Amino acid sequence: MVIHANGVRLRPFREADVDDLAAGYSEPHAKAYTREDAVHWITHSVPSAWAAGGAAYAIADPATDRLIGGAGINRIVPERGQGEIGYWVARWARRRGVATAAARALSAWAFDRGFSRLELLTDPANAPSQRVALAVGFQREGVRRGAGQGMHGRYDLVVWARLAGDPPGPTRRLLPDLPGGALSDGVVAVRPVGPGDADFLHALLSLPDVAGTSVPPIVPDREEVELRCARAEGWWLAGERADLVIADAATGTPAGTIGIYYEDPRTATAGIGYAMLPAWRGRGMPTRAVRLLARWALGEAGIGRLTAGTLPGNAASQRVLEKAGFRREGYLRGRLPGISGTRVDDVVYGLLAGDVERAQTDRAMIP
Repeated sequence: MVIHANGVRLRPFREADVDDLAAGYSEPHAKAYTREDAVHWITHSVPSAWAAGGAAYAIADPATDRLIGGAGINRIVPERGQGEIGYWVARWARRRGVATAAARALSAWAFDRGFSRLELLTDPANAPSQRVALAVGFQREGVRRGAGQGMHGRYDLVVWARLAGDPPGPTRRLLPDLPGGALSDGVVAVRPVGPGDADFLHALLSLPDVAGTSVPPIVPDREEVELRCARAEGWWLAGERADLVIADAATGTPAGTIGIYYEDPRTATAGIGYAMLPAWRGRGMPTRAVRLLARWALGEAGIGRLTAGTLPGNAASQRVLEKAGFRREGYLRGRLPGISGTRVDDVVYGLLAGDVERAQTDRAMIP
């Protein structure tokens, strides 16, 4: 059976697909995928998938019928009406919405044939696949620790699921993407953290005054920082947190970090935090970054309230928050973990959308 979708065609695999399958399934830094592997897949694995009650479709270009990927359903649990959907797209066909179109069409096909629940598993660092899951209406349910097995050992898998009665997507996100991919006022630019930021971020987080106010208050090792950078987009897509780099708008040089983390999605309350490299301190960059991110958070992101905290003696950070419109709201004794098992106090600030508007008005009135 052929499934016609938006810009793709799902059809049975053919012997003529062998060369494109071998080329498309080969990836840098992965185990070599040979022509013999492709032949075995088409002649043995595909029939086995269908015999088990699942599916194994070739994704083809509707204009040329050339193989550009694959999509299927396996790991069938009949008593639950459950299967796991998967897909891949050849390098020459990416960034065209192929995976989204195929996954959406195959999900509809599965539900029409009696499936009640579909799961989709992604590597926490595979943001493109997570974007496909969201676009097709899957909801994130959690993380299975060490559920994946690769060349370098076991790794975690993010679990997504869609039920037969769920809407077709896209799934609503708590944290949308930044407009144009970044925020800027012409002096400071704020952009998402990415895999290329590991050196900078490790240097920043290794500073004693930055590590001492982190939670937990320790210096992370390099491997942990690399993992954090690799998974940053996934956390953003999950609505857990948005980690960003504060950069010089003219040169793009990283100067610090700023982030938003959801404290309570039910009340649309999120926290904000920031840190700067010593060479960039005293230039007003954190204040500009906080203003930029706060306006986005309380506007486009739909967050209702932002909170922030500082150490009681950190007058510089308190001035940053006050200039950005935050109001001091309280003093919490022993709120945060300190070094060597101690506890430290926290001065709490809060910001609402109206506070941002008032702060902008006040700045405009200053001669």
